Amino acid sequence: MAASLISATGSAMATLALAYSVIEEGGGAGDLGVVLAMNTVPTVVFLLVGGVLADRVSRSRLLFLGNLLAAVAQGALAALVATGHATTASIAACGFVSGTAVAFTVPATQGAVAQIVPAEQLQRANALLRLPTNAVKVLGPAVGGVVVAVSGPAWALAWDALTFAVAAFLLLGLRLDAPVTATSALSDLRAGWAGFWARTWLWTYTVAGTVLVAAWLAGFQLLGPVVAAERYAGARDWGLAQGAFAAGLLAGTVVCLRWRPYRLLVVAVAAGAPLAAPLLVMGWGLSLPWLLLAMLLAGIGLDVAIVAWTTAFQQHVPQGELGRMSAFNSVGERLAIPLGYLLTALAAGTWGNRTVLMACAGLVVASAVLNLCVRDVYRINAVKRVDAVAPDQAVERGNAPRR
Repeated sequence: MAASLISATGSAMATLALAYSVIEEGGGAGDLGVVLAMNTVPTVVFLLVGGVLADRVSRSRLLFLGNLLAAVAQGALAALVATGHATTASIAACGFVSGTAVAFTVPATQGAVAQIVPAEQLQRANALLRLPTNAVKVLGPAVGGVVVAVSGPAWALAWDALTFAVAAFLLLGLRLDAPVTATSALSDLRAGWAGFWARTWLWTYTVAGTVLVAAWLAGFQLLGPVVAAERYAGARDWGLAQGAFAAGLLAGTVVCLRWRPYRLLVVAVAAGAPLAAPLLVMGWGLSLPWLLLAMLLAGIGLDVAIVAWTTAFQQHVPQGELGRMSAFNSVGERLAIPLGYLLTALAAGTWGNRTVLMACAGLVVASAVLNLCVRDVYRINAVKRVDAVAPDQAVERGNAPRR
């Protein structure tokens, strides 16, 4: 938890600093789209490797190495920006290294929590893990906006690098046993794909998430800073908007600590729809207070969705498959992001930023509604007892109920 908290203090400012690093170099939506795409491509390419490793080696060791690699990448980027040598190509290169680090930490994180916490306590544990990091995010973007506006993005990027390094050092104290495996990595990958495809609720959620995440990030991370620079007061107001979003995340975490829904996957799907609100507000050209309110509501919905989904995933996928299932899910949701960034950058030049924002909002809502039409979504519910066996675990043990 300490490692996550410290890392969050830097990550809360990093996105804003990255966006304005590109803008200060004279780049627009197209250049920012290239940078964000290059940050995502290596994650997609190496995520399956990270998923297989998370089910074969110590997950704590993977988390340490991933944070250390991210520290090196962000430190190099901060140095380039500070010395005035940053270009779109060099910023994208550092993003490529950071994206590679993410490919190994994402699958390991999912499995590490489930390896430590009993199944019936997973929702509370997931919410508690997000509580301090979300609390930091409330002030982080606003502080980051001030830092970027006053002294430039290099200082915010340097702080992000330092927090990754400290997190890596703290993770040295976490010792998780490596799984015992007797098969080859390729066999594990094939078995993982078979298990992923056999779970209808998992692959349909992944497909819907591919559309939702791509539309949200394209509108929020790509067009958001550009619209803020054009219509609002640039980095300062965009920092306030991100702070409101973080406040919503914190409020959503508090909701998850007090509310334990039974239909976890239904809640996870429905709670993603409010992400359309900020995109609509920017698309309609409404004033800053409306944007802050929309960001707050979107943050609440997103955090409820994340905690509910993470808990459902950890409870209904066997421990030995968590790394690979997480990798397949993450690949699906991240695969459309580079293409989404590039297409959005091109579309914004043809139809305008506001029209594209409205289209992204429509995709967010449509993906949630269509996913709720999948019958299997209503089968993935909360595990309430220590001795409860999730449906997919029952299949693994040969005790699957007849359907």
